[in-house]
Formats: sequence, structure tokens, C-alpha cells
Amino acid sequence: MTKKIYLPENEMPKQWYNIVADMAQKPLPPLDPKTLEPLAPEALEPILPKALIAQEMSQERYIDIPDEVLEKYRVYRPSPLFRASGLEKALGYSGKIYYKYEGVSPSGSHKPNTALAQAYYNKEEGIKKLTTETGAGQWGTALAYACAQFDLECEVYMVNVSFKQKPYRKILMNTFGANVYASPSQRTQAGRAVLEDDPNHTGSLGIAISEAVERAVQENDTKYSLGSVLNHVLLHQTIIGLETQKQLAMDNAQADVIVAPLGGGSNFAGLAFPFLKEKMQGTSNTRFVAVEPSSCPKLTQGKFRYDFGDNQGYTPLMPMYTLGHNFVPAGIHAGGLRYHGASVLCSQLLKDGFIEAKAIDQLTCFEAGILFAKAEGIVAAPESTHAIAQVIREVEQAKIEGAQKTIVFNLSGHGFVDMAAYGDYLDNKLTNHRVDNTAVQKSLDKIKRYQPDNFLKELTY
Repeated sequence: MTKKIYLPENEMPKQWYNIVADMAQKPLPPLDPKTLEPLAPEALEPILPKALIAQEMSQERYIDIPDEVLEKYRVYRPSPLFRASGLEKALGYSGKIYYKYEGVSPSGSHKPNTALAQAYYNKEEGIKKLTTETGAGQWGTALAYACAQFDLECEVYMVNVSFKQKPYRKILMNTFGANVYASPSQRTQAGRAVLEDDPNHTGSLGIAISEAVERAVQENDTKYSLGSVLNHVLLHQTIIGLETQKQLAMDNAQADVIVAPLGGGSNFAGLAFPFLKEKMQGTSNTRFVAVEPSSCPKLTQGKFRYDFGDNQGYTPLMPMYTLGHNFVPAGIHAGGLRYHGASVLCSQLLKDGFIEAKAIDQLTCFEAGILFAKAEGIVAAPESTHAIAQVIREVEQAKIEGAQKTIVFNLSGHGFVDMAAYGDYLDNKLTNHRVDNTAVQKSLDKIKRYQPDNFLKELTY
């Protein structure tokens, strides 16, 4: 049995896969919140470069990866596919488990796959600085690294609770040359408004996005960069699944179940989308399971509505599963999953029944992470432990069914900069968090006025 399956560097995919080309039910369009009409592409130009706007709207099946980006990818790609033999033994499982390990990148997660692409396209259009938000810090670290590669300035707004929980993430971003600020901050109107109501606000990704967008539109040579949710971001991540397809073939294996965490969607989409092509074409019965924290259950308890991607309503309205853009989730350690909504593409796929969603509590995830570390020798990021916890559930179900399924999951990052989280778990300082349904409903009520009549039928089911 081969433990690590390495794809030769010369076989690294040269194109990204755009799932929109194969979706029979195309996603509803983004809307201008002022007119409630479909958003014109040029309306995004104050925050995004033209090349990324074109990718955001594209329906081409494959899009070439620029040579300059491929060259940067070669620092850490192709990433290895591991046979989780240690985990199989620990679980007493006679089937196969594989994990695609994205923790080998310079930032320790999958995020550079899009960060490098976005930095490149912005550099090509003469941009000097990028602003962004980050939760646990994986995305901020990736963009800081990418900006260093393409000689761009980087300004990061880090969710306050994670800013305090994960000081080494801030130091890592600073090392790559980025300026990092706790969000909400006094640097923006959006941040000051939140702090006026609550000076000790824990922050949220929605608030941090508002701050980063506000900063981007204030300067002509500055653009905004998002680490998840948007179509072009998910597009760039599909190199994960495209590599995995080749690696599984090298081991004569086919996936029965694919599992990945979902915060905004880039992690899940990166692994799942290339495999979903076959399912949408009716040639595969593979199951696809997106895993979210039970404290931020937009897929399992949210509503499919038009909503803003940020707290202040600076962004276009997007059709998504959402808890409402004013929802502030509990300060769990998996900061990358603390987002109120899911991407348009993942939301449409869930609505159409191509993917499943599961929510798992924080303690169960860390328990799974500890088991995985002992079995496989890798300390997983708190976000990635959600996938591990679901894999354990899938194994238990397979045993009940007497099936030997092949399970593949995305180990999207290592947890070496998140050891304080494991320390809190081992010291019994962590708790599970219940979702306040009243707070969710209040948050959802605030977006009702943005629902255009001609789309209400599509949004209700």
C-alpha cells in the first residue's frame, strides 16, 4: 500500500474548472441593492480588477492558469494525497480513507491557490495595494504571502476574537509584510459604527469585509480581495480536486464519499467541484458532504435568500443560504467557518440536491482532531477537524451498512499556528454553543425588504 501519492510536477493541472458550465440550474444573478436589478459587471470595478470580474461572470468550462501563477504554485503544488492508513486502523475500518493535504503551502492552508491568482491579476492591472478580511488568519496569511510574491501592499482586517486567540497568525502576516488590524476597528466608518454600539464586540467576517471594502474604494490604486464565497475564488481552488482525481486514478481508487468543511465555500468547492461534474452528468453516484460548525449553521438552519456578503451592506445582494448578514456567531476557534452565508454556487448545489450539509459541534471536532493527530501524525487546523469528524461518522455508518466505501476528504490546513486552540480543548476550557434562533430570525427579518418580487418564487421551496 502506498502511503503518499505524489503527482509529478509536470502533470499539475494547467487550467481551473468552472462548474457553472455544467450546472443545469444556473445561479440567480447578483443584484444591485439600490435598484434590485441584476448587477452590471462594471459595478464591481471599484473593488475588483477586470480579469477577475470576467472570471466571476464566466460560463467557460475551463480557464487557463497564467504561467506566472503556475510558477508560484510549484513551490507547494502538486500537494500530496495521503492514504489515511493510520486513521483506518484506529477506526477499525476495512474501507479506504484518503486525504488531500493542503497544509504544505507557505501559509499552511489551501488559501494561496486563489491568493496568488488574485495578486497576479491585480498586479497586471497596475494595482498597488490589496485590502481583505480574515477570520482565523489562514486567508490573511495567504494574501500577505501572495502580495509579497507580486510586490503589492497588503492590509488585513482580522476578526477581533481571532486576533486575540491567534497572535502568531498576526505575526506571520506581519512577517510577510502585511499590516493587520483587529476588526471592528476605528479605521473605518463601518468599524466605528459597530464599536459605538458595543466597544467589546468580538467581530465577525461580515464586519471585517465591510471594513476592507470601505478601505478599498477610498484609494484609486487599491482593490479588495476575498478569500472565499465568490465564483472566481472557488474557481481557483479547483486545482485541488483536479489533482486529486489524477492521484486517485494512480492508486486505482474511486471516491464514494467526498467530505470537506464549508465556511464560505472555497475549501469544499476546491475538492468537490471537479468530481461534481460527473454527478451532474449522471455518470457518478458519489456523495458530497459539506460540514459546518453547529454554532454557525447557515446550510442546515439558514434560509435561501438574497443577502449581503458583509455586515454594512456594501456588497451586492447574493442568493445564498444565510443566517442574515447581522448574525454574529459564537467565538469558536474555527474562525474560518464563522461566516453568515454560503457561496452562491454551493448554495445552488445544495438547493438542487447535489450536495449534503452536516453541522458538528466544536468539542466533537477537536476530539476528532486529537484522534487524527495520534493516528496520522498531523495536527489539523480547527476548520479541518470538521471534515475529520464527519469522516468518522461516515465510517460508523459504513460499518452499519456493511459497506467498504472509499472516503476522500480535504485536510485544508495544519494547526501549528492554532495550538492555543488545542491547549484550550485539552484544558477543558472549550464549550459547545447553541444557536440563538431568535437572533437568527431577527437577522433574517432585516433582509426581507431586499427580496425582489420576481425572484421570490425561486427563493422559496
